[in-house]
Amino acid sequence: MFHEPVLYREIIHALQPTSNGLYVDGTIGAGGHAYGILEASAPNGCLLGLDLDPAALDLARDRLENFGDRAVLVQDSYITMEQHINNLGWDAVDGILLDLGLSSMQLDTPARGFSFREDAPLDMRFDPSASLTAADLVNELPENELANIIYNYGEEKYSRKIARAIVAARPIHTTQELASLVSKMLGRFGSRIHPATRTFQALRIAVNQELAAIETVLPIALGVLKPGGRLAVISFHSLEDRIVKQFFRYESRNCICPPELPICVCDHQAQLREIVRRPIRPEESEIKRNPRARSACLRVAEKL
Repeated sequence: MFHEPVLYREIIHALQPTSNGLYVDGTIGAGGHAYGILEASAPNGCLLGLDLDPAALDLARDRLENFGDRAVLVQDSYITMEQHINNLGWDAVDGILLDLGLSSMQLDTPARGFSFREDAPLDMRFDPSASLTAADLVNELPENELANIIYNYGEEKYSRKIARAIVAARPIHTTQELASLVSKMLGRFGSRIHPATRTFQALRIAVNQELAAIETVLPIALGVLKPGGRLAVISFHSLEDRIVKQFFRYESRNCICPPELPICVCDHQAQLREIVRRPIRPEESEIKRNPRARSACLRVAEKL
């Protein structure tokens, strides 16, 4: 039985797939959203699925096998979507989905090093062939650079204290070594989340250059959408959502001049219409079925 992906019904409603439509799932994972898009766009809708993780693509191929050549899967970053769209001979697409961050499958595979629930090497790479690992950052970065990563990407106010402890304890090779060190330094402070959660998030984002990739892909996605096409983005923490929100707001305004200017001199033209101003959140029933969905938020915009 396949796990239902986060905000499944909301994504299908947002993208409004139609027969003959062309779609991109830039973070296909195990193929759950892609299955729904292909099913809703029968009999002729097609989907390009991208993912850096070869294990995810193997699962997606199995799940989407019955759709035949309507599903094209490629191991690559979503920032390359325009190249692959051109390779398929598509002029533009009707809908794009980006489900950002870490997948349940990656989190549930201890050897990937994303979780501290079981001991594993400090890896955290979406693409296992990439050279940089979390262990490289933990054991090689200067203390101030490590602290900046933990603060900027983990929003961890004790980043300096954590970085100092990490440098003093080097070498650190496994997830539980690092988690135990952070826990010892911080304690739990009554929080419902593990004290190492923000540090692990920060290292994962840095290893995979996630925020830079989001900033890069959004204008690319806008460029390859047809007029009336929709871009749906699921984010899981404020750093991701802030980038998406700011991009949608910027591209939905006709003028971006400072308010003190008496007339518009920027000539900026809106290219998007926000379908919802506030992010769509999972219903309580979904959170009960899948507690990891609790932090998900969906933003949707339509190209003008």
